[in-house]
Amino acid sequence: MAHQHSHTGHGQHHSHIDPDAGDARVAWAIGVNMFLTVSQVIGGIISGSLALIADALHNFSDAVALIIAFFARKIARRPADARMSFGYGRAEVVAALVNYTTLIVLSVYLFYEGVIRFFEPEPINGWIMVWIAALALVVDLVTAALTYALAKESMNIRAAFIHNVADALGSVAVIVAGTAVILFGWTWVDPVVTILISVYIMWHVKSEIGETIRILMLGAPLDLEPEQVAAAIEETEGVAEVHHMHLWSMQERQPALTAHLVIDIDAWQKAEEVRNSVRLTLLDRFGVGHATLELEQADRACVGSSRFGHQEE
Repeated sequence: MAHQHSHTGHGQHHSHIDPDAGDARVAWAIGVNMFLTVSQVIGGIISGSLALIADALHNFSDAVALIIAFFARKIARRPADARMSFGYGRAEVVAALVNYTTLIVLSVYLFYEGVIRFFEPEPINGWIMVWIAALALVVDLVTAALTYALAKESMNIRAAFIHNVADALGSVAVIVAGTAVILFGWTWVDPVVTILISVYIMWHVKSEIGETIRILMLGAPLDLEPEQVAAAIEETEGVAEVHHMHLWSMQERQPALTAHLVIDIDAWQKAEEVRNSVRLTLLDRFGVGHATLELEQADRACVGSSRFGHQEE
């Protein structure tokens, strides 16, 4: 999955695309998808194809996903202030969650409609289906190309990009369904394709939504093993123990850590040097650029402290 890239650093510094150029790409993608949605809905109503309307709904959710992504990108670049001291970077993660949630609702609705239509087939114009779906496929590929590079760096844009990939496949499926209607008069292929599109959307959401929720729930980054990080801290000369350790993501690809360092009694005089060594280890080995480390002398350390997190009083 795309989120395995191990970029480190803060905010936009690791970005390979100029933010404004990125915004322009997203804006173009929104316009193209809005045009397509209208075309597909009209085509779906005229041809009687549910799969085409399903694809239109999905394209509309694409446009909404991109609109949310567009504003989330803008918000995420705002500087931190006293009230939002961690900055606004998580706006993109929240946007990704909103996008995935809409997709779940949409795919459940499409599945339901597909099942009903399967038992109550309606006449369908295959040619309109094929032509509109072919137009949709071109638009999906253009949008995917516009957002591909941005998707590598942003969970939020990746959610929108996945919408597009699913759309492109949906359009191919609608072309197949329309061809089946033209050649064999098989109207049942239309609801079957609708159901397949909805299942495909759900499968994609399942693979990506966990990462989004984990960041919002302050979970440890998937590519960092908390015990390994703790062990590396304790290997630092002068550190007797580490406890009350919290490892989380400030936002995507920006790991942070807070911990209490118990310093050996004979190393207490150079406690600041020990802390700096730990900071360097965290940055060099694990890419943790934001670390808050509290120092405790070994003979005065908290008794019975938990290694990770804080114990309930």
